[in-house]
Amino acid sequence: MSKTGKYIIYAKEVFQIEAKSISNLSKLLDEQFEQCVEAILKSKGRLVITGVGKSGLIGRKISATLASTGTPSMFLHPVEAFHGDLGMLKKEDVVLAISYSGETEELLKIIPFIKANGIKLIGMSGKPNSTLAKNSDYHLNVFVQKEACPLELAPTSSTTATLAMGDAMAVALMKGRNFKSEDFARFHPGGSLGRRLLTTVEDCMFKEKLPVVKLQDSVKTVINTMSAGRLGIAVVTDKGIIKGIITDGDLRRAMDKHAEKLFSLKASQIMTPKPKTITKSMKMAEAEALMTRYKITSLLVADKGKLVGVAQIYSVSL
Repeated sequence: MSKTGKYIIYAKEVFQIEAKSISNLSKLLDEQFEQCVEAILKSKGRLVITGVGKSGLIGRKISATLASTGTPSMFLHPVEAFHGDLGMLKKEDVVLAISYSGETEELLKIIPFIKANGIKLIGMSGKPNSTLAKNSDYHLNVFVQKEACPLELAPTSSTTATLAMGDAMAVALMKGRNFKSEDFARFHPGGSLGRRLLTTVEDCMFKEKLPVVKLQDSVKTVINTMSAGRLGIAVVTDKGIIKGIITDGDLRRAMDKHAEKLFSLKASQIMTPKPKTITKSMKMAEAEALMTRYKITSLLVADKGKLVGVAQIYSVSL
């Protein structure tokens, strides 16, 4: 067996062990999870996450996920907290303390302060009888039967399970807050995702000097209008109402079919009738999805059947 084959087997074993660990989490869920989510939803403060080492790294990721999905959150290192940063905590906050063993000394040192100030404490560990679990208002059990590490030393399955529990909490909170894509975009205004989710068709559609022709206009007029419009299309209207569209492809097909008779034709004879239209309030991301689905690059923006703009798949730089 080649080394490559052997290492793939090792990797598959890790996937199987960690997948089983995550699957078993559903059996460990109880009313404590419900109570945790309710406590966070009712809180007027932040969800402050704390942990040491690998648990701390996972905690940072959970905090980042929460903060971007509608739950105010921050990470507080327990060592820094013990040396002055406890002042960051407010009575309205909820603290999520992560320690797989539930016996991490640096973490346990700050619990008395948390309890003395009436701050709700959620413990997340793999030991329901640990010191952390016993001193928490709520406990989330992330027990795993074995680590994926062959030495059973490096946190692998346990950190994966902890991260999965954090994701489950984040999703439950999103559901509880009725968090929508528009809300997500508000927390990501600087990225392409935010622009996609927030930008409407009206924000980026072409609306000046639109390439419009009438049903009885000649092919020569159509070509001149398309050239002037520089959108690769001509919109055919009748008394202002959209009747069809003529694209570069429609022109090429008409040339192949009619040859020397092409310039004797009217716009109505080469147009594609009943073109797809959208409203100006539609999100540009939805419009682009439609264009991709139907393999087109332009959509007509209509209001009560009248043309008000043209949206193209390259209308907005993302």
